[in-house]
Amino acid sequence: MNSKAMLLVLGLLAGALAGYVTRPESAEINIGPLNIEITGDQPARGGGEITSDQWQHIGIFAAIGAILGLGAGIVVGRR
Repeated sequence: MNSKAMLLVLGLLAGALAGYVTRPESAEINIGPLNIEITGDQPARGGGEITSDQWQHIGIFAAIGAILGLGAGIVVGRR
């Protein structure tokens, strides 16, 4: 496996982990066809199901990590 791919995967995993750890506290209430989602300011604590906003937060961090990892792989590959 070349350095670009390896750093891309490492960046993706590191970004996903950072997104999971810093995901916002959120609660989702479903009453029939009505869906209410409440998001707080602080990182989530404990377990519970991950809401769609939290998945989006994790995905954004993973994408940023992948981009940074790929950039680092390109820099390392040129040396």
